[in-house]
Amino acid sequence: MKTIYTNGKIYTLNDKRDIFNTMVVEDGKIVDLYNVEEKLEGENILDLEGKVVYPGFNDSHIHLGYYGYYASQVDLAGTKSKKEALERISTYIEENKIKEGQWVLGWGWNHDYFEDDKSFLNRFDLDKVTTDMPIAVSRACGHVLSVNSKALEIASIGNNPVQIEGGQIDIDEENNSIGVFRENASIEIRKHIPRRTLDQVKESILGAIQEMNSWGLTSIHSDDLSSVAGYDYKEILELFRKMAEKGELNIRIYEQCRLKAEELDEFFEAGNTTGVGNDFFKIGSLKLFLDGSLGARTAALRKPYSDAPEEYGIITATEEEIDEMVGKAFEHNMQVAAHGIGDRAIETAIKCMSKNRRDDLRNGVIHCQITDSDMLKSFKENEILAYVQPIFLDYDRNIVWDRVGDRTYTSYNWKTLVDLGVHVSFGTDSPVEHFNPFHNIYEAVTRKDLNGLPEEGFLIAQALSVDESLRAYTYESAYASFEENVKGTLEVGKFADFIVINEDLYKIDPMKIKDLTVEKTFVNGKEVYSKN
Repeated sequence: MKTIYTNGKIYTLNDKRDIFNTMVVEDGKIVDLYNVEEKLEGENILDLEGKVVYPGFNDSHIHLGYYGYYASQVDLAGTKSKKEALERISTYIEENKIKEGQWVLGWGWNHDYFEDDKSFLNRFDLDKVTTDMPIAVSRACGHVLSVNSKALEIASIGNNPVQIEGGQIDIDEENNSIGVFRENASIEIRKHIPRRTLDQVKESILGAIQEMNSWGLTSIHSDDLSSVAGYDYKEILELFRKMAEKGELNIRIYEQCRLKAEELDEFFEAGNTTGVGNDFFKIGSLKLFLDGSLGARTAALRKPYSDAPEEYGIITATEEEIDEMVGKAFEHNMQVAAHGIGDRAIETAIKCMSKNRRDDLRNGVIHCQITDSDMLKSFKENEILAYVQPIFLDYDRNIVWDRVGDRTYTSYNWKTLVDLGVHVSFGTDSPVEHFNPFHNIYEAVTRKDLNGLPEEGFLIAQALSVDESLRAYTYESAYASFEENVKGTLEVGKFADFIVINEDLYKIDPMKIKDLTVEKTFVNGKEVYSKN
């Protein structure tokens, strides 16, 4: 059955940037686009009432499973002191009637926002809430986990803890754990957290997708295979595949597969590699995790942190280990996307990907924050894609000068990458930041935080245009998943994945972009969200 959407301003975002006022959809795909002067009326004709249509947004790096999981935990985002964070945990325990022995989980705290004590939450802090039930709360970046004494007891971690490769267990002067676990070390705690039922996991995923649809997301590149405590990657893959087969997914998922080195042979022997799946769930890239975050000072740097001269961050795998995983991925025609925030991690990723170049696999680096001029050029020279998160500027602009000093000038240089001809796509790394695409576009275009600071913009020469930002959120994200021929622009033959909003992003005051919302979202021609 055909549906005609008319009387709108339909931005195709194709190469010619064609604009039409009428679009015809049939069987989930666009079958025609044209302009009419007369008003169309009749059955299956939807009047857009002059509103604006864009291709659906495609977040190129997100954590769907984590976002759904965190929705049921203590929300510590925005807490301005340790005192406030502890009060929220106490209130959560009381309101949810948590019993002795049950785990209390939370996420979102950021010590840089604490006004009373700018150190990480630790067991001494969390013990003030309770020592009768285990507490584990993640920093906003997800790279630091803080626990209380009960959690340490359950994990049998006390004096002289064994340090984990690619991680760190913080200790005091007497070599006792203080309840702070960085990077890979957090596994020592997470493996003791009871797993939820598959029905609970599924419910949290569907709830997260519903919220994503409300913000105009129709596709995502998501890192989920290691995100559900107590489940191995095979169980999560099977869950997503069943949901896709049953038509339960209202978003297209390109899975960024975070796997352990010892799991790769089994993964490939089962027939898994980039592109395997259907239109709503398919295997994407092999996700490599090379370092941590700038805020936690775990991003791996070539030179020490300017505000911590003895610290270089944490590289979570050796170059030899990365080489082996990249080589195995290339052997099985699997794309690679590496998490790299610090310049050492990014340099290592590019080096490993370029040794046996596979440009046909469209390999990339996720985050791409601390860089220098030569490194930026190396992205183009080696045909490496860049998955960036402009919304990170909201927090990072407050700390980056302290963390890396003059290295800041060549960091977050995404306009330079675009001008070099690098394929740059937009993501949010949610739940590290919310997946609101308008916040992301606003920060890319204005280079200001959500409070409008700094007034002159942060490294304003690196601001992207609205057009560059929209393409990064649509076409470029589709390009990164080899799907630019079926989505990312509104053209005949492509999926009818689109959004309707009230404002024209090309004409609105850039400072107002952050306040925009979505009126309707369509996936495969089906309305999956309506504000009304």
